[in-house]
Amino acid sequence: MNWQAVAFDWNQVRAFLATAEEGSLSAAARALRLTQPTVSRQVAGLERDLGVTLFERGPRSMALTAAGRELLNPVRAMGEAALGVSLSASGQSQLAEGKVSITATNMFATFHLPRVLARIRADAPAVEIEVIASNDLRDLQRREADIAIRHARPQQGDLIARQVGGTTAHLYASSAYLQRAGRPETVADLAGLDFIGFEDADILAAQLTAMGAPVSRSQFRLYTASGTVILALVEAGLGASVLSRDVAESRPGLELVLPGLPAFDVPVWLVTHRELHTSRRIRFVYDLLAECIQQAGTPAPGLRAAE
Repeated sequence: MNWQAVAFDWNQVRAFLATAEEGSLSAAARALRLTQPTVSRQVAGLERDLGVTLFERGPRSMALTAAGRELLNPVRAMGEAALGVSLSASGQSQLAEGKVSITATNMFATFHLPRVLARIRADAPAVEIEVIASNDLRDLQRREADIAIRHARPQQGDLIARQVGGTTAHLYASSAYLQRAGRPETVADLAGLDFIGFEDADILAAQLTAMGAPVSRSQFRLYTASGTVILALVEAGLGASVLSRDVAESRPGLELVLPGLPAFDVPVWLVTHRELHTSRRIRFVYDLLAECIQQAGTPAPGLRAAE
């Protein structure tokens, strides 16, 4: 290899790639957790070292020049290679200590993770846990989290997934709300209820319609991406929504609406990156999560309809 031909450093390349993918210096700085002037200096340094102009600079955006577009694919390959080095190094760690990040829906993180984390604290006090309570599907391939608790099996080939449990979700409302609105006795009676949707209310409306319920989009006056917010809105008597059976049955004042209505299946998958699965601390936490979830029987709270 001609080492003298490598006339730039990785920080400069990373700043260029982030700016190209994020669209601006400020967005790249946020992604890299750096200041905007630092990213600007690194990009300018790469341009100086290579002797080319990589961006046409606008007031709020950065457009790639022809030279920048030509450089983008090789730089992306470098980024993937650098990520692979990081994953391999992390995967070779043989110490049950250090940080492990777990992402789960806010419902799961609220109602089920605490008892699991207590077990982890007792069995591996040197492991530091970061909990990412989010309904977003975190990209394990980009190391946004080490372990994900998901309600759908991932399709990426380099991820390891294991189904560890599941539950069902049903239509629930508060007793106070049903007393005001009337308790449905038939599927047709659902046309008289208000509903609380998940993120895009059209999804739940379509699913209920497919079950034979005469539900229209106009009945969804509230919707949110947060499972815990949905639970609070249902408990406040603002409408009916789909909730997991294990959570809803633990909340006094909630009633199952039309028990004969078909249930939503909610599986629970544990997912990690194939490289990270060789890390002792991540493997330990992964296996302990699986054990605790399986012992709980039906631990999967909430339903993310889009998944």
